[in-house]
Amino acid sequence: MTDSPDIVIIGSGMGGATMAHALAPTGARIVILERGQRLEDSPSARDADAIFRRGVYRPAETWLDGTGKPFSPGNYYFHGGNTKFYGAVLLRLREADFEAMEHAGGLSPAWPIRYADLAPWYDAAERLYNVAGRIGEDPTEPPHAGDYPRPPIPDEPAIAAVRKRLRRVGLKPFTLPLGLDIEAWLARGLTTWDAYPDTRCGKMDAENCALIPALAHDNVTLVSGAEVVRLTLQPGSARIGGVDFRHDGVTKRLAPGLVVLSAGAVNSAALLLRSANDDFPTGLANRADQVGRHFMNHNCSAMLSVDPRRINDAVYQKTLGVNDFYLEDGEGGPPLGNVQLLGKVTAPILKGQLPALPLALLRWLCRHSVDWYLMSEDLPDPDSRVTVDGAGRIRLDWRRSNMGAHGRLVRTMRRKLKEAGYPLVLSRTFDRRTPSHQCGTLRFGDDPATAVLDPCCRSFDHENLYVVDAGFMPSSAAVNPALTIAAMALRVADRIRREERAA
Repeated sequence: MTDSPDIVIIGSGMGGATMAHALAPTGARIVILERGQRLEDSPSARDADAIFRRGVYRPAETWLDGTGKPFSPGNYYFHGGNTKFYGAVLLRLREADFEAMEHAGGLSPAWPIRYADLAPWYDAAERLYNVAGRIGEDPTEPPHAGDYPRPPIPDEPAIAAVRKRLRRVGLKPFTLPLGLDIEAWLARGLTTWDAYPDTRCGKMDAENCALIPALAHDNVTLVSGAEVVRLTLQPGSARIGGVDFRHDGVTKRLAPGLVVLSAGAVNSAALLLRSANDDFPTGLANRADQVGRHFMNHNCSAMLSVDPRRINDAVYQKTLGVNDFYLEDGEGGPPLGNVQLLGKVTAPILKGQLPALPLALLRWLCRHSVDWYLMSEDLPDPDSRVTVDGAGRIRLDWRRSNMGAHGRLVRTMRRKLKEAGYPLVLSRTFDRRTPSHQCGTLRFGDDPATAVLDPCCRSFDHENLYVVDAGFMPSSAAVNPALTIAAMALRVADRIRREERAA
């Protein structure tokens, strides 16, 4: 590893790994700094009790909430970042998500680009992540250049029956686009993949699809266990000159030509704030006081629809979604959000959330339940923000918004599921310990007075700094952001390649 690489990429999640994959063929000397290690296989990898109740994969990390109370945020630090545990749902944002849209709780702002600007990169991201899906079922689906790379993951018989029940009550269930090789996944163990760690057993995550192929290039180096603590400037310049990181107990420095920050919406903002200096006393990239502001985290609930007359013997379950209430509430009113199946919930998973209930009851409940994930847009608020205290600890003051719309989505789906023949419908809203798609802290835009990044994710303040993670998003929309991050990474990498050729 050279101490003066052409490019340093901080983080190997969806943004960082995709950037590395796209830039590796250029021959540029690239160093990826990843805080975590490779996630190795073990019995815990398919043990629901270990994952959900004992939290064996969660780091010993705490942040502070808006009142100063510590909490565990539930982030993961491994090669591939949080994608090692993601549900592998690779949805595009809808065309309307790029435009200003009125919600019950306020305005979702327009993006500085339109859907058409990102569409070819969505196509490329779906190819890179080998997405399995079916076009034409979702009335809100934006235009595609062609079919998905692979046919959809099939519904299990119990879920095929659920799809029919939803259609009978007037809903339009669609097939979720998924990054998964289902045969490889089930060969390792008969579990869902949603929130389970991937040990290179079929999940199309950032490590498998992007990082490992990037590392096949001799010009790409990965440093594991490298926690970046500070960015420094070149003397007399606003260019990033140094990346300081701790590795094996020693603080080291790289002097790159270009920096790509992909540590995640919260950690990326915190790193820039910790990097304050005399010229940027409130943090790097922060002349407009926008770094860390407009934090968003989807408003989410879990819902169990229970039919005591029917047994749900699905293993993985997570193959369909409902967007009937995505663009409006079904009666011409403002949007409510997205509904999709969770991976099949089992008794050990529920025991972690409901420890007082006996396992026998939880087993009965899971045997008869179909499990849902309801997601509504959280709107940007400048006072919903990431800051760091004097010791450098992260403080996350998340001010939820648009919860009225989310409550209506919950009520609407409860009514539709009861119409579909589920007499018992239970729901629970996720709290801040569940990292439901953190975004928005380093928003991109046309105006440096209100945005941190330009429309191609370059810092307005530092010409050799890009941010490519969900921090760039000016709105949260109401679908999983992973594919949008990958598409943006490919778009940004194309700009970097073209600029390097022009130079």
